[in-house]
Amino acid sequence: MLSSDIDEIINRIGSSVNELSNKHILITGGCGFLGRYFNRVLEALNRDVFEKPCEVTIIDNLITAGEEGNKTPHSDHISFLKHDITLPIKPDKPVDYILHAAGIASPFYYRAFPLETLDVATLGTRNILELAKEFHSRILFFSSSEIYGDPDPRFVPIQESYRGNVTCQGPRACYDESKRLGETLCYVYHEKFGINTGTVRPFNVYGPGMQEKDYRVLPNFASRIKGGLPLNVYGNGDQTRTFCYITDAIVGFFLALVKGVPGGAYNIGNPTPEISMIGLVRTIEKLLGRDIPHNLMSYPDSYPGDEPQRRCPDIRKARIQLDYSPEVSLAAGLARFLEWTEDRFIGVQ
Repeated sequence: MLSSDIDEIINRIGSSVNELSNKHILITGGCGFLGRYFNRVLEALNRDVFEKPCEVTIIDNLITAGEEGNKTPHSDHISFLKHDITLPIKPDKPVDYILHAAGIASPFYYRAFPLETLDVATLGTRNILELAKEFHSRILFFSSSEIYGDPDPRFVPIQESYRGNVTCQGPRACYDESKRLGETLCYVYHEKFGINTGTVRPFNVYGPGMQEKDYRVLPNFASRIKGGLPLNVYGNGDQTRTFCYITDAIVGFFLALVKGVPGGAYNIGNPTPEISMIGLVRTIEKLLGRDIPHNLMSYPDSYPGDEPQRRCPDIRKARIQLDYSPEVSLAAGLARFLEWTEDRFIGVQ
């Protein structure tokens, strides 16, 4: 990841996170893409902002952490515990805040690990909610934009009130449906036990720190560009997405943690531009100043088809309640990401 991105996040969240000072924060999935940013940001807050440092406990079973994630963090106020949250956990001291980011988010990996994907979002979430119940912790559950499924075009951009168009039987169901059930668990614990739960639904977050073998579209494209290979575009290339640069996403997550309405759910993403996969190729060509060959191809067996044709968030709720506003354009974010991958990716053959 880029140090300048960490500085940008710190400057943007400002004093809104001061309540985390001198608190104990538990991060599940703390060695994943998002988790590593939380660690770096909290480390910087301890060093430069907080009067009294927060204590951070990172939990991860490292099943999809990859090379970067296996470099477990070491710091005076950050500790690491290798643990599978589908099994009960008992911290050695009370927990004030929980960032529940554990999950298998890459379609390639949840195709390979469907039962593990189901378990971590259901059994794991239940265990973490029980922990929050014991300590009266505030918990932020990381759901997904995929809970909306393939949306009716009349409801795009998608508001949080949209109930979704998903299937319980299909190649993506293990992820979509388990995240939906995870949200329901949070709702029940909030309603029945008064637990301060919140939910974020990220929309296509990307940036430095992604694994080269993440298999999502932007690391996939970057790896093939580095290797001098044509880009593989699945389907007809007309499916659209919006992409949220990592600094905008992390700012939104922290704001949701400290300012979110208890029991609420927030779309966190960048609503513009909504771009097709072919349009994404053209945008990258413009940034790099050269033509980049690409192939339209059928979905391989290792990657789940049945993907949504459109994914674009309405973020008015987050703008109003969290004062959230993404600032990094697609062109600027792609430029940062591709420059970072040029030095770190090897080019998958």
